[in-house]
Amino acid sequence: MAIQAMTITDAAAERVKSLLDKRGKPSVGVRIGVKTKGCSGLSYSLEYVDEAGRFDEVVEDKGVRVLIDPKAVMFVLGTEMDYVEEKMQSGFVFRNPNEKGRCGCGESFHV
Repeated sequence: MAIQAMTITDAAAERVKSLLDKRGKPSVGVRIGVKTKGCSGLSYSLEYVDEAGRFDEVVEDKGVRVLIDPKAVMFVLGTEMDYVEEKMQSGFVFRNPNEKGRCGCGESFHV
């Protein structure tokens, strides 16, 4: 069995399913990427995918498909994607063993 680039928690899988169901049109899944942003350098991005890219890394788990942008793979290897709901905020959380630091506001990270 091949090792996947990223793992997906049950909560994250349920949230992805919910988002895709609400979108109103067929989707291949969601794509994770990283962008230059914030005081630490990189931030995660998440977008709907209508068509898989030729070099996307595909993670299929718990009934959802998450594609990883080829430029982001080296930054997210081993990451766990979770979804957390708290009193003041909710959203996807990425637990990335490659992170060397994170900015104080949590917007960005560096490896």
